[in-house]
Amino acid sequence: MQTLTINVKDDFMNEVIKFIETAKDNITIQKDKNLEYDPYFYERRDRLQKIRTDSKNGKTKMIEDVEFWEDIDAYVDTLQK
Repeated sequence: MQTLTINVKDDFMNEVIKFIETAKDNITIQKDKNLEYDPYFYERRDRLQKIRTDSKNGKTKMIEDVEFWEDIDAYVDTLQK
């Protein structure tokens, strides 16, 4: 079985439902809870996966948290002058 996301124009939804009724032995409709809670769930998941891949293969440079906070502190110091 394969899972697809299909966007249907409002005025065409009745036609889609009619088709699904004719193929109900081969099609299952269910709500995706991920999309109910976060409509951008899959986009966020794909972006996170890309970030993880880029950091693992060295494409994105990772810094230690100590270095990060030192940079932030240095930046804040420039704002206070």
